[in-house]
Amino acid sequence: MNSALRLLTVLGGSILLTAVVGWVIDVLLRRADARHPETPLWNSLRRCRTALQIVLLAALLRAAYRQTVWRPLQDHEEAVGRALSLALIGAGAWLIVGMTSATVESGYARYATGTRDPARVRRVRTQVTLIMRVVTAVVGVVAVAAMLLTFPSFRALGTSVLASAGIIGIVAGVAAQSTLGNLFAGFQIAFGDMVRIGDTVVVANEWGVVEEITLTFLAVRTWDERRITMPVSYFTTRPFENWSRGGAQMTGTVFLHCDHSAPVDLIRDKVREILDHCPQWDGRGWDVAVTETTPSTMVVRAVVTAKDPDCLWTVRCAVREQLIGWLSEKHPHALPRLVLEGAGDRDRAGGGTSPGARPPYGG
Repeated sequence: MNSALRLLTVLGGSILLTAVVGWVIDVLLRRADARHPETPLWNSLRRCRTALQIVLLAALLRAAYRQTVWRPLQDHEEAVGRALSLALIGAGAWLIVGMTSATVESGYARYATGTRDPARVRRVRTQVTLIMRVVTAVVGVVAVAAMLLTFPSFRALGTSVLASAGIIGIVAGVAAQSTLGNLFAGFQIAFGDMVRIGDTVVVANEWGVVEEITLTFLAVRTWDERRITMPVSYFTTRPFENWSRGGAQMTGTVFLHCDHSAPVDLIRDKVREILDHCPQWDGRGWDVAVTETTPSTMVVRAVVTAKDPDCLWTVRCAVREQLIGWLSEKHPHALPRLVLEGAGDRDRAGGGTSPGARPPYGG
């Protein structure tokens, strides 16, 4: 058998066997998915078919390429073998990450379907995300290290590097202490349940929703669609507000500055009327009280509740807007008025103003 025929036999046989094995595995996964519709695992594993086929093809060619007895391959036998080894390592890493991702995502999907507590779902989602990032990083580092070890020059270099590994480790630890701090902070956030994806938080005087958590940074989407990116160590070293801890329901306040003659009882009735017609109010509670007085005004505080921060914001705005509109229309005297006294008026009045004289609202 000549070399060309050997080459075609090895290459064609490897490709054919790879295609057949990939097709058989895909058929088996489709049947398993049809028998077990309650889990997306089998359908997710089908995405690993390409990586599996590359691993199988690279392994077959790596084992049989010397049997081709083809002169160009013999002249570059070492380079071809190294290229096939690199392809095998890379595809193997891809396959491991893909299978791990399918397994973890399937477990999360089943947990999310069977759990009614949104807080627990967000916690598991955060942990799953960080676990996958850790697995991907570890597999990637191991794969790159294995690829480098296929080169003889790197193996010789590795022997000398290991001799000074202690000193290099100390230097690297000092130089990367910030990075390592963020890395451990990421694990603390993932498994300490401090903050989760989907939580509403207040950081740096900005409130928003946690959109992404990685091993080094955390992204918060603010109400005006901005993104605040912060190191995860911020959440382990500084206090912050997490409005989603212990449930998303919240209590908020609306403050109004009114004239001392404002009808508090009527304001209280109006607030209840506004809340009764506000669909965002959850009905848990409300209250109206005078909390402070000044020489010119009194402070009326309305307390309202809602099921989450977004609804609470809407309720507060509705109470504030409708209450001010109602007071302006029905009780304009209840709004605060600014008393202005000009020097010219004092001179004309003989150094003073007549008792009870008060300019209209706003001067």
